[in-house]
Formats: sequence, C-alpha cells, structure tokens
Amino acid sequence: MKTLRRIGLVSVLALTAACPALAKEAHALLIGASQYVNLDESAWLNGPKNDVDLVRKYLLANPVMSFAPERVHVLADGLEGAEAPTLAAIRAGFAELAETVEAGDFVYLHFAGHGTQAPALDPSTELDGLDELFLPVDIGPWNDTVGTVENALIDDEIGQMIDAIRAKGADVWVVFDSCHSGTATRAAPSGDDEVRQRQLKPEMLKIPDSAMAEAESKSRGMPKDDPRARPAPAVEAGAEAPAEGKGQLVAFFAAQTNETTPEKNMPRGQPDRRPQGVFTYTIFETLAERPGITYRQLAQEVLRKYSVLNLARSTPLFEGDLDQAVFGEGGAGLILQWQAAPEGDGLKVPAGTLHGLQQGTVMGLFASPADPDEAMLAEYRVTGATTFSASAAVEGAAPSEVPSGAVLRKMSNGIDFSLTVALPEDGSAPAEAMAGAVAQMMREPAIAARVSFVPAGTEGADLRLAVIPDSPRPDAIWILPSTGLVDPEELARTPSVSTDDKDADELAAVMADSFATIAKALNLMKVGAATASASLPVDAELVTARFDTVKEEVDQTSRRAVEGADVPKLVPDDVVGLRLTNNGETPVDFNLLYVGADYSITFMGNGRMQPGSALDDDFVLIAPESFGRDRLIVILTPVSGQSGTEDLSFLEQNPLALTRAAGPGPEGIKGLLDEAGFGQTTRGAVSLSKRKKADPVPVFLQYEIDTVPGGT
Repeated sequence: MKTLRRIGLVSVLALTAACPALAKEAHALLIGASQYVNLDESAWLNGPKNDVDLVRKYLLANPVMSFAPERVHVLADGLEGAEAPTLAAIRAGFAELAETVEAGDFVYLHFAGHGTQAPALDPSTELDGLDELFLPVDIGPWNDTVGTVENALIDDEIGQMIDAIRAKGADVWVVFDSCHSGTATRAAPSGDDEVRQRQLKPEMLKIPDSAMAEAESKSRGMPKDDPRARPAPAVEAGAEAPAEGKGQLVAFFAAQTNETTPEKNMPRGQPDRRPQGVFTYTIFETLAERPGITYRQLAQEVLRKYSVLNLARSTPLFEGDLDQAVFGEGGAGLILQWQAAPEGDGLKVPAGTLHGLQQGTVMGLFASPADPDEAMLAEYRVTGATTFSASAAVEGAAPSEVPSGAVLRKMSNGIDFSLTVALPEDGSAPAEAMAGAVAQMMREPAIAARVSFVPAGTEGADLRLAVIPDSPRPDAIWILPSTGLVDPEELARTPSVSTDDKDADELAAVMADSFATIAKALNLMKVGAATASASLPVDAELVTARFDTVKEEVDQTSRRAVEGADVPKLVPDDVVGLRLTNNGETPVDFNLLYVGADYSITFMGNGRMQPGSALDDDFVLIAPESFGRDRLIVILTPVSGQSGTEDLSFLEQNPLALTRAAGPGPEGIKGLLDEAGFGQTTRGAVSLSKRKKADPVPVFLQYEIDTVPGGT
C-alpha cells in the first residue's frame, strides 16, 4: 500500500492546491462499446454510446478547459459519424494521440463498455493471477493456442499506451466505466430494462474454468488474505511525482476487480432520461454542478451521491495525485450562472439536469455575471429541464426588459425529503397483504405527505419491495435498494417484514416505522449533499487503527491515515478516528454521527474547536455485528456569538431490524454496553467515547466505510 498523506475535507472544507500552468492543448479519446457482434444480444449494452455522447457534449462546453471539436476523437458504435470501437481502431486512436500531443498538453480518456477477467498473460504483473480486460466490439472467444481472449484489450497494454502519451509530457485523466466480475441478482422489477450490469462473466467468452482456477492459484497475497487490504487498480497511477519530462496520470475506476457497475436510465425521473453508466453520469453531473474542484473532491462527491441516491452497490477506486484541480486548471470559485435568452414569457439557459437544475430550482436574474447576489433583478423558477438546457419563468413581477448579456444564477439547492417506494409485483399473498397495509398507511396524513407508493417496476423509486418465494422467508416483504438487485449471499443481511403473522393495521405500523427509519438516515445524507459547496478552513483526515482487546485500549502504533477518496475495509476490533485542525479565526462546533448499513444513526460525540486548535482522537469501534457499507458523517458548524455547543444527538436512532415479526423492535443504544464497556450491541459500531474520558469531535464531511467479517 502506498504512503498515505494528509487530506482536505471533501465538499465543505477549503482545499488549496497550486494550479499548474495552463495546458497547451486539450485532447480526448472517448470509447463506448455497446453491441458485441460475436456475442449473444443478451450481452449487449445500451449506455456506452450515450456516455460518450454526454462526455463529448460536456467537454465541448467545458467552462474550465476548452476542448476543440477536432481534438475530441470518438469511437462508439451507435453514434452517427463515429467509428466503431474495434481493437484496431482503439490502438490507432492511442497511436495518433501519442504522436500528436506535446509537453504540457492535457488528455482525457474514457472507456465505457464491458469488462471481465482472464488468466494473465504475464502472471508476474498481476497479484491475483488475472488480467483485467476491456472488451472492444469485435471481441472474440478464448483462444487456447495463445492463452487469451481474441481482440481483448488487456490492462497491461492500456497502461503501455497511456505511458506513451505521458512520455511526451502530456497529463492524462482516464475514466473506466466498466467492471470485471462479481454477481448481482435481480429480486424486484426496476422498469423497462432500466438496470444492466457492465459485467461479462468469463464463461460467456468461453474461458475454461480450469484456466481461471489455475490462474487464481497463482495469487500472491491478494486482499482475500486480508480483507482490509487496498485493492490493486487495473492501471497503476501512483500519487508520487512522475519522472522528469513525464506527464501525470489520474485514473478513476467504476468498480473494483470483484465488483460490477451498473448502467440505468439517467437522470432519474426526467423525461429525456436514457441509459447511462451511473459512474459516468455521476462524475459529469458533479463537474457541471461544481466546476473547478479537485479530483479528490470529485471522487468524494461521487461516493456521496452513490449513497444519497442509492445509485450503485459498487465501490469506485481513484488513483493518482488527487489534489490537483480537475483538467489541471484553476477553475475554483466559478459561480453557477449561464447566459439567459428570452423564450416566450420566460428565459432559457444552456444548462439543465446535469448542472443540478430541475423543476422548482430558484434562479436569480443579473445584468452582469460579476454582479453580487444583492443586485438580483428578478427571481425565476425552473419550469422544465433536459440534460443540457432549462426553461425558467419569472416569480412575481417580470422585469421591463432583460438586459443584453444578462445571466441566470442558481440561488438554491432544493432537498426532496420524500421517499418513493415501489410495491411488490401482484399475484402473491404477501403482495396482497402489502396492498392492504398501504391503504391503511395512506389514511395517515403525515405518511401520505412523505411516502409515495408506485407500481412495481416504476422507474426512479428510492426503495423496491419484493416477494422472494425461494428465500428463507417466502411470506415476507423484502426491502431492497433502488436497483432491485440483491446478492444471494447478502440476503441474510437484507431487511424483510413477515406478513402472515400480522393483520393490515400491524403490517402498516411495522412498514411505516421501517420507512421512517430508512428515510431519516437517507435524509441526513441528502442534507450533506445539498450543502456540498459550503466551506470552512478546517483540515481533516480519517484514521484507522486496531483495538487491543487485552489492554482494552487503542494500539497507537497501528494508527494509519486513510487516503481521502478510498473506502477502507474494516473488520471487528478496528477503530476509526479523526484528525481535525481549525485553521480559521472563529470557533467551529462539531458533531460526529455514524450511519450504519442497517440505517442506524449513532451519535459519537460533539464539541467546540477554538481557532488554531487541533483534535486527534479515536471515536468508533467496529463490533462483531458489523457488516455492510457504513458512513461516518462529520458536521462542522461555524460558531456565532456566545451560543452553546451545537448538539445533534437527537438524530440518533435504532437500526432497522433485519427480520421483523410481530412484537417490539430492537432496543436503542442506551444501556446496550455491559460493565466492561463492550457488551452486546445491536449496532455494527460502538462509540469509544462511551469507554473513556475524552472530548469527542466533528461540516458535512462523509466518509464511506465497508465493514466485513474476519480479519487477521
């Protein structure tokens, strides 16, 4: 594992970085492989051509770095005028770039399509004995003679082609929106072919099981030997400075090598939605909303959006010097505003859902882009938006005329606290029982105002309910994420509510309580996403360590900082801590909350940091019950006047029980620790502040954490 270093806060804390000299020229090679002519149509994808189209349009209108149309090379089947992304065409595209670029140029590379794994041609280059493959559209089957898949683009070759560009002194940012392996099973409908996994299993390429087994037997110290080990990226970037004369490399991967990544109709709930890679769309949506951010901030906001919108189960990986500004330019501080053009009784702007504009978004009209907020001429609200454009109508009195050169500026971020739940498919006793419970719930005004029930398969639902006849609980209603997908191995950790032991009133009460618990946890993260552009002069980094169960104290020699864009894997008896430094001139209050995969919210402590003060302490102990994707949320609030320390302990809530029959729910955290301080807990993490005398600590900074069983 590479050396880890201090990081700045994601979205709410100030990050400063030296801006490099402006690039001479910007180049892009965009590859989108959708229809694989040598494979069954069931393996074809819909989204890669749309990913490439979206990225091309963004780059041509990029407010931070200008990409000339002739320097954006597109290889995508299904796009008019684009060349098919065959292996030969991809190689030729890279060769042309390597010949064309000059020192100081910037190159953006995008791979969208299927990925898989195959036995490594050179096992010494792969810890797990497997090559990661990107599949061009002319991919063939396994060839026993040469020991590889015909026409596959192997990770080693991709690395060599990128190195040829970097050798000319050009900086490279590459995004891989593909996956390699893993399993995912649909348990609930999610719209008309709404979700597809960019996953091609080795057997579909006729790779022999014996060859895969032999390759995996050559594994040399893989993460499976230590669940906490950082996975190796398919293309190494490294955070260290490149050799003299060589350009830098930043690499974003949609999924780790044992995961899948989805494509689905994006943006959710919009009339112009179309199949897109979730990773691609989320990256460029974030860039459109916050131009000029660093790669680290971008990575962390992608992870935040995944959690807030329940978009994907995969864990992206980010490599390289992430503290540079995206595209290598200094665009920080750009205001979200666009030239306004009259359209009927309203105005039209060249920005849309990709930029965070949606129906109801408040926008201000200004005579000049440099005008301060108090110089607003009129207030408008968005009445309709597509991906790259929006229309707005004036609120109240319309200005006598719209000045030439006027702009519309985004003035607010709306937060939708409602919960949309897709019902299970009809035709079963549990589904019929759920229909009766819904009728009962809708009689309650508070529930009817906050929860929307939609038919099975309706696109854009926050949760999907399913009946799984071949599960251990065939009478139950299973509560699934928005994809409707569940790994069979995760079924035991998926919440469900039995139906045959409850009447309609009882089932309604339990389901309403479940939805309230889930909504509270999701809404806490929604607030954090809505305040993502706020900043405070506070430095922070996440720290992990081991708890010495004999001495009952943290092993200080094991404390390690976590790379800011990584999602660390933690096992029981691991400890999570924070280092915070207030570099400002005013005090800052902090609150620390732990949101579990079971939707529990545990208050870990709060306090006040005076100017110049620092905190370095451990807060969270991972308990044996831990399993899933947890979040550590640090909320920092500037102090005004002589107010008391902000206390958000009221946000604490019990976990959502995995199996809910008749009877009371699980106990809260109070009183769950025994006299020794460990005790038995229904939560996956316990607060260390309950064990020792220490002043705990925490703006909305959100750290993703995977808790897994086992360990070393």
